[in-house]
Order: sequence, then structure tokens, then C-alpha cells
Amino acid sequence: MRHLSIVLFLGFLFVLPSCKYFKKGEKVRTMAFMKAQADSMRLADSLEQVQNRLMDQRADSGRKAEEERLAMAANHKYNIIVGSFLSSEYASLYADEYRKEGYDPKIIQMEGSKFNLVSAEAFDSFRKAVDRLSQFQDTVQVEAWMYVKK
Repeated sequence: MRHLSIVLFLGFLFVLPSCKYFKKGEKVRTMAFMKAQADSMRLADSLEQVQNRLMDQRADSGRKAEEERLAMAANHKYNIIVGSFLSSEYASLYADEYRKEGYDPKIIQMEGSKFNLVSAEAFDSFRKAVDRLSQFQDTVQVEAWMYVKK
């Protein structure tokens, strides 16, 4: 019986893996986890870079559209003015109020003056501008007036 227990004990020593084996497996698992984590971080970084590029492109296209719109607005000679302010901040706030109402207001620097004019609408034709000014005064703001760019 004693010999049998010694044989079984020696068998367990040879059959069961050693502690180094377990540590080696743990290192392999840790390395695999770290590699997977690094891969996911690389993927997240590349997705963030793509997202940033898309946002930059959208901003550029929006900026170009705004510049084109302002260039077209600059070509309009007749403007319906709803407010004039010395402060550009007040002009911007007033323009925001009209923007909320569905208009596309523009802030124009009055020639030969420090005033910032808030234009609710702009026209190329004098006749269209006069007709719309009359409607605008009847329905939106009585104190609206026309500014003619030179």
C-alpha cells in the first residue's frame, strides 16, 4: 500500500503540469488581451480621424456655401432694413430673432457710417423691393425701411 501511494504521488507529479506551465499560459492570455486592446484602440483612433476629416469637410462646404450666399447678398442693391445698431453684437442678436421667424437676415455695414443694418430681405429690382417693403410694413414691422447700396 505504501508503494502504491508513492507510485500515485509520482504519477501526479509527472501527469499534472507544473506552475511554470500555468504561468506561461497566463502570460499568453495577457499578451493576447493586450494585443486585442491595442487593436481596438488603433481602430478607435482611425475612426476618430475619419470622423474629424468628415467634420472638417462639412465645415469647409458650409463655409463655402455661406461665402457664396453672402456674395450673392452683396450683389443685391435694395435691402429691407428692420433695425440699425452701432453695436455688432446687438445687430447679431436682432438678426437671430428674425432668423427664428424664418427670414434669412444679413448684417450690412452702412457706407460712410458706423451703423450695422439688419436686412431682413434683399432684392435686385427696385419695383420688387418697393412692393415687398409695403407688404412687410403691413404684416411684419411698420418701421421697416429700404436701404439702397451704391
